[in-house]
Amino acid sequence: MATSCRLPDFTKTKGFYFIMGKYVLKRIGLAFVTTFIILSLTFILVKLLPFERPIGADSQQIAYFDKQTNLGYVYRFENNQDEKYGEYLYRSPMDKGRSFYYYKVPVLEQYVRWLTNIVTKWEWGYSKSIMPNVSASVIIMERLPYSLRLNVISVIFSVPLGILLGIWAALKKNTMTDHTISTMVMVFISIPSFVLISFVLRLFCYELGWLPSTWPPATAPTKMKIMGYIIPVFCLSFGSICGYCRFVRAELCEVLESDYLLLARTKGLTRRQAIVRHALKNSMVPIFPSILSEFIGILGGSMILESLYGIPGIGKLFITSLTTKDYDILFVDMAIFTTLGLLFGVLTDLSYGFIDPRIRMGAKK
Repeated sequence: MATSCRLPDFTKTKGFYFIMGKYVLKRIGLAFVTTFIILSLTFILVKLLPFERPIGADSQQIAYFDKQTNLGYVYRFENNQDEKYGEYLYRSPMDKGRSFYYYKVPVLEQYVRWLTNIVTKWEWGYSKSIMPNVSASVIIMERLPYSLRLNVISVIFSVPLGILLGIWAALKKNTMTDHTISTMVMVFISIPSFVLISFVLRLFCYELGWLPSTWPPATAPTKMKIMGYIIPVFCLSFGSICGYCRFVRAELCEVLESDYLLLARTKGLTRRQAIVRHALKNSMVPIFPSILSEFIGILGGSMILESLYGIPGIGKLFITSLTTKDYDILFVDMAIFTTLGLLFGVLTDLSYGFIDPRIRMGAKK
């Protein structure tokens, strides 16, 4: 009597979980090191630029420089100048016979203080122009939900629509439907986002008056707030829909022409059964991980859109902090973008191993 012999499922063994755990820890460690290097280089290079005084009255400037002194970025001397530190950054007005001189601390010493403040107090600095003397981390946390909410809605809207259009074009390959969809995708994917939103604003806001021309304020009615999402979500999703459509069509067309699908048809499966059970499943393997990376692409692309539409998110805040030279805000904003980008990069790599069991992440022969 012949006995059946099944090979052990490697994905259910302890060795698999050990390898995956080791790989995850390694990728997280590399992501942390990469973030540390990027932020360190950014801090040093920005601090080498000429110093820009904060805006506001003397009381606000004194408060700002006192906070910088407490953080260790500035020296303060009372009624005395110290030429060894160069030209002073600011001199406070005489008050009760006292006046303070503020000098810039050397860059490397500022860098050490910056790391110490983050590790020990989670203090990233204070704004000097956007919201004077307000903690940078507080400002970022107030703006972050707007960007995350907008980008999550855009991904939820663009992914299903892009995938469905790609499947439709692949199943209708070399027909008028396929040619129409492919031509529209090639044309629309080349339109820059700022051109698209300018056209949409002019048509639907200024000429037709159907949608608000700027982001509704917090006191606006609920209906107006919902309508405020239409233009930014559409403009952010437009390029993603075209990208997914083209990607899905290419993957599905390749799978439909593969040998194993022809074998499935010869064994009695109908065309519909072969497509649903095999073609769609295998073509989605490289597509689902790209959804995570697409989120980061949309998050980066929302910078211009947030500025044009007046959305109070971290994208607009990044550009504002760069133009106003509010460097403490810039550091925290860059830390958010860098951390999210590397985090989703790790999740994308891991998703390949879970979606396709044939892939052995970090495994050795």
